[in-house]
Amino acid sequence: MRLMAVVGVALSLGCISAAESPSNYRSYSGIRVDTDPVLLARYDKALRWCVPEAGSLRRGSPDAHSLHYNAALRSCLYRRGFVDRGVYAYPIPEVHFEHFLDR
Repeated sequence: MRLMAVVGVALSLGCISAAESPSNYRSYSGIRVDTDPVLLARYDKALRWCVPEAGSLRRGSPDAHSLHYNAALRSCLYRRGFVDRGVYAYPIPEVHFEHFLDR
């Protein structure tokens, strides 16, 4: 049981990115948010709208460190035109088959 708890904590910490960091976000056209002042102002406005939505029980979670909050915030920002492109935004396990079919 303790092992499952440790694995769960490790996975949850590994899957959460800093959802509010503007350096992780890009516009739909691929421009980084932190490079353009106009885009950064739009991002800040969208963030002011999305943080309360992600913190509500209906959409997300009042706990700002939970996965539900993070997913709701990303979803809201995506609807507003910002895509999360952080390193840990969408974790995909690396699977190396190393020519498995060639053996």
